[in-house]
Amino acid sequence: MIKKILAVLAVVAIALPVCTMAQSKFGIVNPDAIMRDLPELAKAQKELEAVSAKYQKEDSVLQTEIQLKYDDLQKTMRNDPNTPQAIQERRMQEIQDMTNKYQQFRQNAQQDIQRQQESLLAPVQQKVVAAIKTVGELGNYTFIFTSEVPAYVGKDVVDVTTDVRKQLGLNQMNSDSTSYGSAAR
Repeated sequence: MIKKILAVLAVVAIALPVCTMAQSKFGIVNPDAIMRDLPELAKAQKELEAVSAKYQKEDSVLQTEIQLKYDDLQKTMRNDPNTPQAIQERRMQEIQDMTNKYQQFRQNAQQDIQRQQESLLAPVQQKVVAAIKTVGELGNYTFIFTSEVPAYVGKDVVDVTTDVRKQLGLNQMNSDSTSYGSAAR
């Protein structure tokens, strides 16, 4: 979400006349590094891990049930090769039905986890975007780009990651928070 917003801003910046851009103030920020340090992200990740663990447990139960049914069919066919075809087909159909339900369960679980991830991360992303906007307004920036977007960062572009971190109450800077050494402050 942050990347999409900032990518649109990058396109708009390219379209501006050169004379306007000469008077503009640009900044860059590393929102991913900021988000990693937010307590809300850790909480969201724990919630997602708990949901994922429940789905993994149910997944194991379903796999075991299918395997037991299959083993039972194999055992029956070995021990009684004269088992009527209709019984064999019914049991194979049961296994196929269970397998189909298992695959549907996995698909639904993945979709649910994705929905929950989006739901849990949206407030964290919104908080970071709001802080970037506040820093932009307070610093009179024309544009603030994510550090992943530009191929080149000139010496007159300001790295506002530290300012955004301060705005969010995150005063300690990780060593991997920036990936662009040429940005001036």
